[in-house]
Amino acid sequence: MNEQLLEAADDELVVGWRDSEWTGIAPLLEEDVAFSSIAQNEIGHARALYELAARDLGTTADELAFDRAPGEYRCSTLVALRLVPDWARTIARRYLYEQADERRLAALKASDDPEVAGLAAKIDREEAYHRMHAQMWFDRLQDEPRFLEALEKLRPLVDDRGEQPPGLAELWEEMTSVRRSVAGATW
Repeated sequence: MNEQLLEAADDELVVGWRDSEWTGIAPLLEEDVAFSSIAQNEIGHARALYELAARDLGTTADELAFDRAPGEYRCSTLVALRLVPDWARTIARRYLYEQADERRLAALKASDDPEVAGLAAKIDREEAYHRMHAQMWFDRLQDEPRFLEALEKLRPLVDDRGEQPPGLAELWEEMTSVRRSVAGATW
């Protein structure tokens, strides 16, 4: 179960950071706000998942999120890609990620551990809005060649957790800079 929690937490943390890169530069003001909100939700979900995993691993959410080396993260290649300023690829990732996340949350909600099942149900209720947002953009872009090409190219990366994803080391430097520079910094 801890492996599943860490995969989910790592994906949520990394995709949240990647989504936050659109803050201030999204193509529409409404999307600037939407992506900022989604990013905050994803990072909040990551924290809750890390806290749950930490209880069984004898560590803390901060240590799991920020003290591991980049190669120790279990995130998919899909979430680690830096896609700014390509809006079509970003929306394709968001759509594919929400589909995969919905399946993962369904499995976690079926857990025998009531804390895991309860947290997954809570996260799923919040993720419903992310799925609606992604579906709205899918419906809007489904006939656009750039979007369809992005879906095709990104789809194989959804479950890809092999080697360290490209771009993760650079993102890790940014994500962990405060933790590494200020002794005892906490989330």
